[in-house]
Parts: sequence; structure tokens; C-alpha cells
Amino acid sequence: MNTVNAFGDIGHIVQLAVAPVFLLTGIAAFLGVLSNRLGRITDRARILERRLAAISGDRYTLIEKELTSLWRRINMINKAIRLCTSSALLVCLVVVMLFLSGLFPFDIAVLISIFFIAAMIALIFGLIYFLREVTKATRSSQIGMEIAVDDINREESN
Repeated sequence: MNTVNAFGDIGHIVQLAVAPVFLLTGIAAFLGVLSNRLGRITDRARILERRLAAISGDRYTLIEKELTSLWRRINMINKAIRLCTSSALLVCLVVVMLFLSGLFPFDIAVLISIFFIAAMIALIFGLIYFLREVTKATRSSQIGMEIAVDDINREESN
């Protein structure tokens, strides 16, 4: 049976595991950004839903249109969060498998590679959903501007 040299082999395994741990730190920071965006979008949707009950006409249509856009953005952010969390979990499994492969005499290099590739694919798709949400936010900001201008005009006329 292959025994582990207390300092040599374990040290090497720790070196191999450091890169995925840095990747985890980056994913965690990105999840923080996604969570903050989700919170802001959700807060905006709640405010608009409260306003919707008290208005009618063109303003109602504008707010309804913005709410539809906000819910699409919420769905995109949720998908990005799920994918990035999946990526982080897969990276954690890669770190665990790196240690297991160093402690036990079986070769799981192919499995480690598959999990790492899956983690990168999940992260890529999470980033794509984030990019789509940011693009959607930029495009739909005009709707929000129309509502804000309408609010200012109402305040000035009173």
C-alpha cells in the first residue's frame, strides 16, 4: 500500500489544492455580487408592486412593463446563483478528491478532471446569465427613467 510521507506528499497535495481554493474565493466574491443585485432588484419590484395598486392608465402600463423586466432579471440572477454555487461545490469536491488521491492508492485523475471541467462549465454559464442580466438591466433602464421623469413632473405640478 502506498503510504503518505507526512511532509512531502501532503505538502504537494496542499500545493495542488491551493489553486482551487483561490478559485473558490473568487466564486464566493462573485456570489456576493449576485446576491446584492438580486436584493436590489427584488426591493425595486416590491416598491413598484405597491405603487401598481394605486395607479392606472399609461403609468400603470409603464410600471407593469418594468415589473415584467425585473422578474426576468430576477430569474436570470437566480440561474446565475445556482450555477455559480454548483461550480463552487464542484471545486470543493475537486479539493477533496485531490486529498483522497494522495492518501489512498487509487487513481482518480480522470474523475478530478471531469469535476473541474464541470465546475468551469457551470461558472461559464453563471457568468453568461450575469452578463445577460446586466445587458437586460441596461436596456430596461429607459423604462425606469420614464417612470422617474413622470414622478418628477407630478411633484413639480403639485
